[in-house]
Amino acid sequence: MISVVFPGQGSQKVGMGSDFYNQYEYVKKLFDYADDILGYKISDIILNGPQEKLNQTTFTQPAIYLIGYVICEILKKETNFFKKNFNFFAGHSLGEYTALTAANVLTFEQGLLLLSSRGEAMQSAVPLGEGGMSAVLGLDSEELKKLIKENFSEIKCYLANDNSNGQFIVSGLNKELKKFNLLCQEKKIKNIPLSVSAPFHCELMRNATVKMESIIKNQKFSELKYKVVSNVTAKKYNNSDEVKKLLIAQIEETVRWRESIKYMITEGTSTFIEIGPGKVLSGLIKRINKEVKVLNIDTLEDIQDIDK
Repeated sequence: MISVVFPGQGSQKVGMGSDFYNQYEYVKKLFDYADDILGYKISDIILNGPQEKLNQTTFTQPAIYLIGYVICEILKKETNFFKKNFNFFAGHSLGEYTALTAANVLTFEQGLLLLSSRGEAMQSAVPLGEGGMSAVLGLDSEELKKLIKENFSEIKCYLANDNSNGQFIVSGLNKELKKFNLLCQEKKIKNIPLSVSAPFHCELMRNATVKMESIIKNQKFSELKYKVVSNVTAKKYNNSDEVKKLLIAQIEETVRWRESIKYMITEGTSTFIEIGPGKVLSGLIKRINKEVKVLNIDTLEDIQDIDK
């Protein structure tokens, strides 16, 4: 069975989606429509950059969502892809909003505006330049949790993403991440600072949670017709009220991606298709399970090949 996954931050690059934009008139109209909804030219930031601006979460989140949605719309119009029976939809962090839109729980407009608000709330939770994230490679999850717990009184860092076997992301204020980096060097643990604009998925996002709770709880979501996996529980949502509750919780909670992939495989998924810019999730999935088939849809060529 096939499950469809959508990427989060870190997949963005200037010019993503430009081949779709140049090929299809209705894609240009979608870009223009997104500009109108947001009140600024997200299309210009996506197509022309600069990369530093695209990397700011305020813009990254609606940008990646728009590209994922555009690819889904092309697949609906140009291929038989969405006539398949899918096992699950899932997304990494902001990608969960794209998954919920693909599964018809959110409308395009809802998803775009929610992620715009989410990006602004998350960016303002910690002043720009004061917080960040770092990749930790080579440990297992229990070893990393123990390392964080044992040193927390001196180094306040948090497990933000459990991405795959031996690949995790920690969040914190930059001054704490510097101390964490030194600790990793002492213990000969590979640690790579990431170019992100805030310390996501930890308690430093508390103000963002408060802001998004007031916005999300007033939304009307459609009931679930497809199975969508939550980052927070690593299991499928049961109803639209649970979607609201867990999207609010997701802002501070660890993204349980490794467990989500294992859950989907246990529930019968043998093929994963990543829709959106880059191949980050595909790489993570292959590290989790080498037996499953993984495909990407990121270019015109990918779309032309999908029905073969």
